[in-house]
Amino acid sequence: MVKDVELGRELTNWTPPPRPSAPVLEGCYARLERLDADCHAEELFQANLLDTSIWDYMSHGPFSSADAYSEWVRNAAALDDPFYYAIRNLESGRAEGVASYLRIKPEMGVIEVGSIVFTPPLQRTRAATEAMFLMMQWVFEAGYRRYEWKCDALNAPSRRAALRLGFGFEGVFRQHMVIKGRNRDTAWFAVCDSEWPALKTAYQTWLDPENFDANGQQHISLSALTSDLRNA
Repeated sequence: MVKDVELGRELTNWTPPPRPSAPVLEGCYARLERLDADCHAEELFQANLLDTSIWDYMSHGPFSSADAYSEWVRNAAALDDPFYYAIRNLESGRAEGVASYLRIKPEMGVIEVGSIVFTPPLQRTRAATEAMFLMMQWVFEAGYRRYEWKCDALNAPSRRAALRLGFGFEGVFRQHMVIKGRNRDTAWFAVCDSEWPALKTAYQTWLDPENFDANGQQHISLSALTSDLRNA
């Protein structure tokens, strides 16, 4: 007797995408530059001092001195997974944040964004949002099938950010990690390649200068645009 077996759809004309290698991702408001201690460590360390709570849910930091932070940057910059970028806010001209691609699995078409540290000057700016757009755009244009965002389930700002940026919530992995001696339940979010075209339009609509008034206030929020896509 032959049993009916349901299998996943066959992937035709798909080949594994490349690993991240771009030294720069350039936008109108943000420029992502391959992390470099000599170029970025001092500016980032000074911006980090403005709010040490940015390290509360990170596996590393805070750092006691500029030298300690510079050493971390030097070690991180030498890695290819995570693949780190410094985020330069083109309005201020300064490096004000860090983000990385990590858990990079080209053979599966899966890649994650993480190790995100937005210092106070970068938070709630067009540069911050555009940085996330540029990273997502590279992923899907390179041919990845799935882009992941994971965070401590207790990190409410990160969970809100994931939804605002268009990631779909997929659940919580309980007792997933031990971070700085504490339990971490991990909330999982993701965007798939089929969702990218509509999401790209949402980002472009929000980032358009016409979406902001003379005081820089948005006419329509990115959350409204991405929630419409999730509801659809």
